[in-house]
Amino acid sequence: MSTITLNSNRKNYILVTLAYWGFTITDGALRMLVLLYFNNIGYTPIQIASLFLFYEVFGIVTNFFGGWIGSQFGLKLTLYSGIGLQVFSLIMLSGLNPNWPEWLAVLFVMIAQAFSGIAKDFTKMSSKSAIRLVVPQDAQSSLFKWVAILTGSKNALKGIGFFVGSALLSLFGFINTLWIMAAGLFLLMFTGLMLPKGMGKIKKKVKFSQLFSKSKEINILSAARFFLFGSRDVWFVVGLPVFLRSVLGWSFYQVGGFLAIWVIAYGIVQSYAPVFLKRFGSGRPPTASTIQFWTFILTAVPAAIAIGLHLGIEPNTVIIGGLLLFGFVFAFNSAVHSYLVLAFTDDDKVALNVGFYYMANSAGRLAGTVLSGVVYQVFGLVGCLWVSMLFVLLAGLVSLKLPNPKPI
Repeated sequence: MSTITLNSNRKNYILVTLAYWGFTITDGALRMLVLLYFNNIGYTPIQIASLFLFYEVFGIVTNFFGGWIGSQFGLKLTLYSGIGLQVFSLIMLSGLNPNWPEWLAVLFVMIAQAFSGIAKDFTKMSSKSAIRLVVPQDAQSSLFKWVAILTGSKNALKGIGFFVGSALLSLFGFINTLWIMAAGLFLLMFTGLMLPKGMGKIKKKVKFSQLFSKSKEINILSAARFFLFGSRDVWFVVGLPVFLRSVLGWSFYQVGGFLAIWVIAYGIVQSYAPVFLKRFGSGRPPTASTIQFWTFILTAVPAAIAIGLHLGIEPNTVIIGGLLLFGFVFAFNSAVHSYLVLAFTDDDKVALNVGFYYMANSAGRLAGTVLSGVVYQVFGLVGCLWVSMLFVLLAGLVSLKLPNPKPI
């Protein structure tokens, strides 16, 4: 690979990463902003979960068609369309009137969140696909390293977004915070002028039937991803923040700050997953057995937290310790997943396969989000944790059928 091409790839990687980072901060902030604001004005866990329903539903649709759009018109278009839609969503939400009837306010927020869901998955699909194209493909370990850095740093910044959202809510209020974030994202869109046109675009037309992945590996990995991310969101999205705020009496700053620290630490572990696996493992890139090992290890964590709460052990200790352990193990799972989906796909199908894969991711998040509100309201946080354990177990069983990736 020539020096010119290498420098161009490095510049494109930086631009894609910056765009993804900027979007991620506002995405995390917006989630915490909506959750804390509506919990504070008296919405039930089920009502709060419903606010995110369209966010996840339209994320599924976006991932399904987004891969096709990216392959036909280029990933630059989908990446910056996502950022633009997030700006629109933030401005739309600022029009929320607290005097509206409850049903109208919920519907309005759901629609605004639908645009945010489309924005999030356009941005995620585009960024993850672009990495496959701009990182030198000389070895699997190189791909694993750069994917882990992008994904891990994204999750760390999402944690910062949680804190930013809760802090800005306390300092400036709901409406002003939305405008501040919209202005920042609008300025970020100008970085798109430096990316090449047609990145990720393929020359031939893609039939509708090709939107469904025909790869056995991608299908198995997608099914495992569904249950894995459902297991996180079934207690993390609604149940945990409401429990911390309503049952344990934590403040906005404490809830947002703790969840921010957790996600930041989770992202750091994810970024260093290749280093950890190389030092304490075989030194080779991840295989099917890697994801199987970490998934089955994860099964024990939500079960242990649920048992601790059921036995009446001091809840702050159980929650903090259990969540840190869950984040550590989950980070390894997520890092290996993000690598394998790219290792199992070819350059000319990367947008299609990544879009299909993250469609399953969004479907799992949708299931987890809905169940988080429903199960928490009926069975409390302990119930959410047992459902989480079941989802992780199913992810592990599905992954048993996963083959090893071929060398790049």
